[in-house]
Amino acid sequence: MRTDELDYPLDPACVATVPAEPRDSARMMVVRRSSAEVVHARVSDLPRWLAAGDLLVANHTKVAPVRFEGARLGDARAIEGLFIAPVGDRAWTALIKGAKRLRPGDRIELRGATGERAEVIARERRDESWVIDFPDAPTPILERVGRAPLPPYILGARRDRHESIDEASDRDRYQTVYAQAMSRPSVAAPTAGLHLTPELLQLLRQQGVAWSSVELQVGLGTFKPVEAEWLDEHPMHAEWCRIEQASLDAVCATRAAGGRVIAVGTTSVRVLESLPLPPSAGEFETRLMIAPGHAFGLVDGLLTNFHLPRSTLLALVGAMVGLERLRSLYAAAQREGYRFYSYGDCMLILP
Repeated sequence: MRTDELDYPLDPACVATVPAEPRDSARMMVVRRSSAEVVHARVSDLPRWLAAGDLLVANHTKVAPVRFEGARLGDARAIEGLFIAPVGDRAWTALIKGAKRLRPGDRIELRGATGERAEVIARERRDESWVIDFPDAPTPILERVGRAPLPPYILGARRDRHESIDEASDRDRYQTVYAQAMSRPSVAAPTAGLHLTPELLQLLRQQGVAWSSVELQVGLGTFKPVEAEWLDEHPMHAEWCRIEQASLDAVCATRAAGGRVIAVGTTSVRVLESLPLPPSAGEFETRLMIAPGHAFGLVDGLLTNFHLPRSTLLALVGAMVGLERLRSLYAAAQREGYRFYSYGDCMLILP
């Protein structure tokens, strides 16, 4: 398919710069794959739409505070960027804005939102990124001086609207309530899960809706726009995944009993649909692109945010509802005042 089939116009005012408060007050467009029905609801209404015997599968990855601001020591030239992947025990690769004059061996002072400081060293350039050495284990340092890795479109919209930034709030809200600290942190959030609260999950459990989790390390490639003319020419990014035996057993048991497997977010879909048939537990890398024409093997439904145009995430949603209907639903969402992207509202797609 042509990539421009994934394009759509969006009023910049629709881009959400802050999350709904409370989390589950976000709006939720409910659609069925089997009918033209569309209902406008709230995430807090999920118990109305799910039933005993259904299974929610979510990505429990934890987002690291990998966005940074600081200055090169010596000339105080401002530097900002994003750490994107660990290298060994005491280094990360980073994408750096303002790095034209950066040289190997340069010292950089990272500056936290509330005055914390940490010094790191630029080791070497690798293509578009730099390898940055930390004096000690990077994780505690990032926890002190790092910032929530909000997507550029949120930061840009905040600047355009002259909105203040509450770093403490972003560190809390750009993280799911069920995130678990793992050895492979993510540099972006699995955003559909940001809407769920402990209280809502407890209500669903009491209703007989089961819960299971997978892990996918979300990288920058997840949100990378498709620049190729044809979708199948896009170099699909690899992402590390893991599914435990207990989670796989829950998926298989739900399907065998006639229940519905509802993925919380596109990353959860990607893990489940990447499994071989018959499926087996374990960890692996996936380069699976899910696009219109994909035959879903394990996933029956999806809770997902409203995604960027020309993205593989939008292609995945199009695979579930069809491209023509996808465009119609996104146009309706704008007319109804839904908020888009990472901090925005969501869509619940049911069979």
